[in-house]
Amino acid sequence: MIRQISASDVAARLGTDHEPFLLDVREPSEVAEWVIPGAVNIPLGELAARAGEIPRDEEVVVVCGSGGRSSQATDALARGGWDAHNLTGGMAAWGTVYDTVELAAGAATIVQVRRRGKGCLSYVIGSGDEAFVVDPSLDLDHYLAVAADKGWRITRVFDTHLHADHLSGARDLAASTGASLHLNPADTFSFDYTPLTDGDRHQLPGGVEMSVAALHTPGHTMGSTIYLVGDDAVLTGDTLFVEGVGRPDLADRAEEFAHNLYRSLQERVLTLPDEAFVLPGHYGEGVPVHPRQPVGAPLGELRRTLEPLQLDEEHFVVWATERATPRPPNYAEIIKANMGRPETPIALLQQLELGPNRCSAS
Repeated sequence: MIRQISASDVAARLGTDHEPFLLDVREPSEVAEWVIPGAVNIPLGELAARAGEIPRDEEVVVVCGSGGRSSQATDALARGGWDAHNLTGGMAAWGTVYDTVELAAGAATIVQVRRRGKGCLSYVIGSGDEAFVVDPSLDLDHYLAVAADKGWRITRVFDTHLHADHLSGARDLAASTGASLHLNPADTFSFDYTPLTDGDRHQLPGGVEMSVAALHTPGHTMGSTIYLVGDDAVLTGDTLFVEGVGRPDLADRAEEFAHNLYRSLQERVLTLPDEAFVLPGHYGEGVPVHPRQPVGAPLGELRRTLEPLQLDEEHFVVWATERATPRPPNYAEIIKANMGRPETPIALLQQLELGPNRCSAS
């Protein structure tokens, strides 16, 4: 019998001493589109000839698109003496894996909700018996479970911007919990919400000096917004990542948006103290993810290490506009759905949005 391992079990072991050897048996063109970080690609048709590249002293987890090719490879490896497991459901299952990690922000608690296969990060910020949620996906159960575990009632829901590479769950989460929905009107939405204004402050209960302050940071989109959690953390959405900055070209106005992004970074983000912990909206395949460590970094560290943060405006605009990469697949349909004007059934879009983060310039 072919031994199986779930995508969530693989995710829990990545970045630990128990990380398996990941063998991806898809074709190189498939792997180039989307891969589990660290996986080694040996196509199924080349497996027999290249078996010597697979270690015999490690557990091997075999990956393909949905589990079919990897089952064949796992069976062949097991018969050859390898300790091999098939990733149940393949990359399709990997795209559904979430985990969480907590950090303190003053007297508040921030729970980072990580969609591992997509590189999406969202946040539940709680104090007392209430919580705010920022950038939720459509998989609402994860946010409801965090709130229930902490004894929090979700009272406000926010997005950092109009998302292009994944479906927002903000409107659905607000409707299901009775929370108010807060969005930046500089982006376009076709449903009711509470408009954010620059400098808004939203208090959590319990006598805690904690607030979420909305600062407009146009660049990635016109309505890109960051949220300050006290003096301790800054939720930067797709404005600033730990490995780069937001891409300015999605609206076909790359040079204009690159100027906006530069000014937003210099005037709104880099004026914050070095100790502010940056919590982004995404991470790329090159960013290590550990089970008990949030994806993020002190602003001072990013100020020193990220090239675009050290450029003047002229050179930043050239740098950012020259780094245009393929746009997120089906991004136009996803944007329309997030605006409240879906032209494709949401169930189909949930399948089409699978894949890596493509919203950074790095």
